[in-house]
Amino acid sequence: MPEIMLEGIPAKPGCYLMKDKGGRVIYVGKAVNLRSRVRSYFHASAAQHRKTTELVARIADIEWIVVDSELEALILEMNLIKRHKPKYNVRLKDDKRYPYVKVHWADPFPKVTVTRRIVNDGSRYYGPYTSVWAVHQTLDVLRKIFPYLTCDRIISGEDLRACLYHDIRLCLAPCIGVVNRMSYRTMIADLCRFLEGQTEPILERLENEMERASAKTEYERAAAIRDQLTAIEKVVEGQKVVSKDKLDSDVIAFARDDRNACVQVFFIRRGKMIGREYFVLEGTSEANDEEVLRAFVKQFYANSATLPQRVLLPLEIEEATIIESWLNRRSEHRKVKITVPRRGVKKELVAMAADNAAETLTMLKARWEADRSKHVQALSELKEVLSLSGPPNRIEGYDISNLQGTAASGSMVVFEQGSPNKSLYRKYTIKSVRGQDDFASMEELLHRRFRRWELSQEAVKGPGAKLDRAFGFLPDLILIDGGKGQLNRAADVLKSFGLKDKVPIVGLAKRHEELFRLNRTDPVILPRNSQALFLVQRVRDEAHRFALSHHRSQRRRSGLTSRLDTIQGIGPARRKALLQTFGDLEGIRSAEVEEIETIRGINRELAERVKSGIS
Repeated sequence: MPEIMLEGIPAKPGCYLMKDKGGRVIYVGKAVNLRSRVRSYFHASAAQHRKTTELVARIADIEWIVVDSELEALILEMNLIKRHKPKYNVRLKDDKRYPYVKVHWADPFPKVTVTRRIVNDGSRYYGPYTSVWAVHQTLDVLRKIFPYLTCDRIISGEDLRACLYHDIRLCLAPCIGVVNRMSYRTMIADLCRFLEGQTEPILERLENEMERASAKTEYERAAAIRDQLTAIEKVVEGQKVVSKDKLDSDVIAFARDDRNACVQVFFIRRGKMIGREYFVLEGTSEANDEEVLRAFVKQFYANSATLPQRVLLPLEIEEATIIESWLNRRSEHRKVKITVPRRGVKKELVAMAADNAAETLTMLKARWEADRSKHVQALSELKEVLSLSGPPNRIEGYDISNLQGTAASGSMVVFEQGSPNKSLYRKYTIKSVRGQDDFASMEELLHRRFRRWELSQEAVKGPGAKLDRAFGFLPDLILIDGGKGQLNRAADVLKSFGLKDKVPIVGLAKRHEELFRLNRTDPVILPRNSQALFLVQRVRDEAHRFALSHHRSQRRRSGLTSRLDTIQGIGPARRKALLQTFGDLEGIRSAEVEEIETIRGINRELAERVKSGIS
């Protein structure tokens, strides 16, 4: 079998994708020599590593992509890992798009917002942050110092009155001409410098402005500038000076245990620590320290909006030179140097980051343990109140979303041991129902789900077959969003598959958060502080969110499809591949030509045609 898979692999640089029998990508790697690297997995020496042995046992197919250089292979590898999230690669946990502060610099009067997508639209981005809460905390501070616009008015300077935010000093009111375009943009430029840690030039300019205003007896304006200076100085006081040199640096260190790895990043700008963030990695249990650190550096800077002049690491990484080349290619104005300090302040900073990573990992483990305890309590409570034979370790939630009967979509979410398992979530496009009929839509959704269960039971009878994790197992509890009517129609579907007495099902009605059961007149009303109630609400809300996201995607795609159909060379297969890869019009528009070109069947010329066709 390996020899068949390895036939034809060229001795050239590129990336390889290892797939399981279901066609899922389970590992992505890069190599200067693809043939040599891929064959090494099947040598006897590779069996010394448990992770490699397990990986090789699951490989059913190998695909490879040839590129011109090791640098191109590095970039492609990161894009492929980001797209496929392979099980056996070290990767950022919950590798969603991290939130950033976005300054809409291309606009005449720039606003400041939160975004998860970096687009080449002339805006400036700052981040990433590990939580939206942290971003909004930053914006709360920024707005008090730099009162930027938040409304959607077209700024002419001739409006009759400003909004309430101007009255409470949270907006400069360019809408009524209090400040002109140049003055407003100067303030936003200061905001950008502030986020970059360049506070000295801001303070110097504001002090000069305050003195000039005072000299002209513009005391109210001078007082406003004084308050702004005080606010900035208060923030700057909390920024610890950690280095005498003025180089912008990121300090990276990590801590790990048998299962988890936590990376801490200190952001040092002009010698001051202006912030720090932590990131959790998964897939690290069988990886060595160098592999963990190398994977983080590549994934973190692939997503980072800004690059420092220097990256301080606790140990040498194998691809440091090629990663430096990649970072320097991305950085237009400065050289980036990766270094491992051996002594002095820089080494102490790395040690301090490692200590912080260890403390954060301890805190996270305590939080995870507390969550696990709550999950156990919630499952136990549900077992009791619903008279189940055991705790509902697998709960499936279902919901329907549509708008006046159009683009009806359904969702299936799966919670295992009280936690969401997003890899088992499934989206449904409702096909047989016309108009707005949530009952019939739910029937179709459940019928398709349990038909897949039947098929998986038949398939598993074959030699070496394994049950499909998403559909091959019956849930311990089904939760649907609705009351008795929805519940009874859903139960009819279970009955048609002979599962009515095997799979418990309940409906959660929104109005009073009541749980309805089959053949019971009175609903179950859980205590308001019950862990069981929190769990069923979370399942219901997650099913609703997932269905709604698919519904919105369906509506966007209906408009997108016509746009793609007008592009010469894009037929049904390539259109489907584009949508599966990038999700929607915005995703394709923000993708680089090189990313579009990686899709099978799309060459450079066609990728450029796609970009120009949807711009």
